Formats: sequence, structure tokens, C-alpha cells
Amino acid sequence: MKQHRGLTRPSAWTLTRASAMATTVGAAFWAVAAFMTGVGFADEIPAATTSTTAATAPNGRGAIIPVSDEISDVTTESIKRRVAGALEEGAGVIVFEINTPGGYVTSALEISNYIKNLENVKTIAWVNTDAYSAGSMIAVACDEIVMAKSSTLGDCGVIMGGPTGPEEVPEGIRAKAESPVLEQFRDSAAKHGYDRLLCEAMVVKEHEVYWIEHVETGERKFVETGEKDRLLETDRKTSVFGLEVTAPSSKEPEWRLVKTAHDPVSDSEMAVDQPIDKATELLTMSQSRAFAFGFCKGIVSSEKDLAARYGLSLPIPRIEFTALEVFTRWLTSMPVRAFLMIIVMLGVYVEFNTPGLGAAGLVALIALGIFLGAPFLTGLANVWEIVIIALGLILIGVELFVLPGFGVAGISGIVLLLVGLLATFVPEEPGRFPIYWPSMEAGVEGLKRGVQTLGAALVLSIVGIVALSRYLPRIPYVNAIVPANPTPSEVMPSDPYDGLARVGDVGRTIGALRPAGKAKFGTMLVDVVSQGQLLDEGTQVEVIERMGNRVVVRPARSA
Repeated sequence: MKQHRGLTRPSAWTLTRASAMATTVGAAFWAVAAFMTGVGFADEIPAATTSTTAATAPNGRGAIIPVSDEISDVTTESIKRRVAGALEEGAGVIVFEINTPGGYVTSALEISNYIKNLENVKTIAWVNTDAYSAGSMIAVACDEIVMAKSSTLGDCGVIMGGPTGPEEVPEGIRAKAESPVLEQFRDSAAKHGYDRLLCEAMVVKEHEVYWIEHVETGERKFVETGEKDRLLETDRKTSVFGLEVTAPSSKEPEWRLVKTAHDPVSDSEMAVDQPIDKATELLTMSQSRAFAFGFCKGIVSSEKDLAARYGLSLPIPRIEFTALEVFTRWLTSMPVRAFLMIIVMLGVYVEFNTPGLGAAGLVALIALGIFLGAPFLTGLANVWEIVIIALGLILIGVELFVLPGFGVAGISGIVLLLVGLLATFVPEEPGRFPIYWPSMEAGVEGLKRGVQTLGAALVLSIVGIVALSRYLPRIPYVNAIVPANPTPSEVMPSDPYDGLARVGDVGRTIGALRPAGKAKFGTMLVDVVSQGQLLDEGTQVEVIERMGNRVVVRPARSA
């Protein structure tokens, strides 16, 4: 998730599944941060009693809003639009059907706060099938969570990929990355009764969590190792002659580890492995564990189950992404951006090789606008990146049309242009603005995609330019846009003496020809040579042969 783009752009703090983040990108690239989100349940609520009676919609109206794929600024605005539409239709229950690997920090934070601030409507998170990262953050922000029979919730971590594999994020960067995520989960835990310790175990690995129960009352709660050892200790420490010794306790401990919990899917008891979260792992829960730990309130595998649980009328309206929202997200994909850059390069080539400002230049400008506009709308590009690109284009234009040669302006323009284009692929990192070398995984992966996209576009553009110059001019209709190369006869320079003294022209000698001299044809004075005769001054002569600047004359027949 992101903390940049002014107030709307995501940053390199991308919430993505921690297991996927563990893959080493390569020796040449650093990997970036991945955040997943988690939830918990209240200490005072025993896990066996977490399935509560669901509130129903008073008017039977509800709406399902799918939340899928990567969470971005487009997702944020889409959810706001769809929720507003559902409320206008009188929906009393809004179900967010979540199936996402994660997304951008600021997008998920904004969505979570938006959901929490909704009034006079019950919000349900239906995990079908995965709610990792930003998906978990959105899920715990809702009033209630239900899950499909085979689904997963949780997993939030901050790691950095290095040349030799995953590495710990530096403490300063780590604090910035974890702080807003932790605070959001803590707020959700307090608001909806989730266990705070489990929420923190989603984000940081330092927590080793145990699930214990009171021997007499059956009260269950989650504790860390130190608290578990204190409550379950069977030995007691005492002092003998000033020395501290450990002696067996005559009193049985009041607490014990939880061994089994109810599995709502199989409707039977399942074994509980202790600790439920190790200090070397991030807490991730299946639907059964989420139910046991107090996150999931019930198993819902179909819209029919939803309708029965919340008193909704079937069919429940589904409010999907609009075609424009889907199209905008599609425009930011790597193949599409590579294609747009190819169009830009080919359009510039054709424009520079044809007179005037034509269709090719217009197409190139439109393609460049889409190339920059789509990531800007999704929160991937920022204003400063577009400014750098514009400045680079201006410097290149100055080099081409104002300054002679190829120097500082041209090189600077190319560097700025490349930096700006690559930056549109790289999410920003908190506290590092505007130009920086990415250190988090999402930033490095974005830079890698940018290099791959622009590199592929450059290679394919060169192939396209060769095709445009050699083959396409021969294709009907295309040759009207791209003219064919001229023939040698068409590019041969005109005769500089053409029109001065043509064969058959008649003039008069200026001075004697012996046999070379000068003759005047009209107002033109031309060097001529006779066929060997000696001709007097003023003799009327006729051109009988001309080859380049050699003009051969003879006395005119009328002379």
C-alpha cells in the first residue's frame, strides 16, 4: 500500500502476501516491502461462543460488492461509488466479497476508514476465498466477517529482498511501514472485539502466541510466552539461606493450554497446535482457525447462505466494477504500457519523416497521454514524474530545434525523460521524495517492470521502424500515410546548365572562337567550343551538342 501521490497515491508500502514476497528477485535487484493484515478477538469472549446471531436487514435489501485483484486508488474510488449506489437503493446490509492478494497501503487505509465511518448500514466481509494483506485490513474494518469453506485470512509482514534472499527491513523504515498498519488493526480490534495480540502477530514476528484456558471457568485468552510460563508454572521459587532455589509447587496451575477447538466446517473438534503463532512466523488463519480465534462469525459458501444468515432477499444485487474502472486498471498492465510506448516511438518517427504536423504526431501524443494518465489515475504515477518527463521533452526539443549539435541539453533531456518514465512504474516510499533509488520490494519490482517494459518497447519499436521504412510503403492505403522511398532518378540533382544553352538554341559569338570562346544566348553568356572551325566575332552560332558544361556549336544555317 502507498503513502504518497499527494493525498491519493499508493506507495511502495504495498500490502502483498508475505509468502510471495519471500521469493528472491535476483542479484541485480532489491525486493520491497509487503504488508498483510490481521485481526483478533476479545479476550473476554471464549472462542467456542464466537458465532453470534447475525443481525438482519430490516427491509431485506442488501448488496454484494466484490473486492478482487490488487487494491489500488481505482479500487478505493470504485468502492465509494458502489457503496453510495447501494445506499441509494436502500440496502441495509452491504457485503464486501473479498478475494485479493493485497494492494497499496494508503488505498487500504482509506477504504478501511471509509467503511468504519458508514452509518445506518451493516457491513459484512465475506472472505471468498483469500483476504491477504490489504484484504485483511478491509475485512477487519467491517462489522462482521464470514468465510467460505476453504478460505484464508491474515498474513501481514514487512521484509526486504536482498541479493542473498529476504532481509530484515532497517529499523527506521520498518517503523514507518508498520506504524499505520498496526494502528489500523488496533483500532479495528477495539471497535469489533478482536484480540489485540493476534492483530499485532499479523504484522510483526516477535510475538509467540499461546492459547490458554482457565481450568475451572473455561475462560480462554491469548498470551505471549512470558505470561504463559507465569500462569502455567508448576514450580515455585523460594529463598534458602539467602539463595534463590526452585521447588515443586504444591498448587496445581489454574491455567492450561487449549488442546481442541470446534471446527465449523466438519462440525467436530479439531486439534490446536501450540503455539498458535511462532515468533518466526506471521499469523495466517484458515476459516476454521479464524472461527476458533474469534475472527470469523460463520461459514458462508454461497449467496443463498448469505441471504439466510442476514435475512436478505434473493437474488442479492451484485455491484461490479464499471467497464471504465476495469479498462483503467488494464491500461496499467505491463503489455499494454509497452504497446503504448511502441506507438509513441513509431508515431514520433513517422512524424519526423513526413512534412507538417499530421496524424502520426497526434497518435503519439494520445498514446503518451494514456501511458502517463492511466498510472496517475490508479495512483502509481505522481505529478512530479510528469513534470520531469515534460522537462525532458522540452530539453530534447531545444537541442533539436534551437541549439546546434548534440550536447548538454539533449543528454540532460534524455536522462530526465528516462527517469520520469521509469518513475511511473515505481511506487513511492514514505519519507523518500521525490527522486530516490527504491529499497523496498514493491519499488524494486516496479523498477524492474519499468526497465523490462521500456526495453521491450524500444526493441520492438526499432523493428517497427525498419518495417515502416522498407515494407509498409508498398502496401495499398498504407503508402498514403508512409510514402515510399524515392528512386535514384527522383533524388538525382537537376542539371545546373539546364535551360542555359539547349540543343538548337541560336546565339552570337562574343569574340572569336579559336575554337573555344564565348557566345551569348539571349542574356546568358556561355562558354562554347566549335567543331574545329575558327569563327569570327559576331558569328551567329547554333548549339548542336551539350554534355554538362561542354557546349558545342557550329555556324547557324541562316548565317
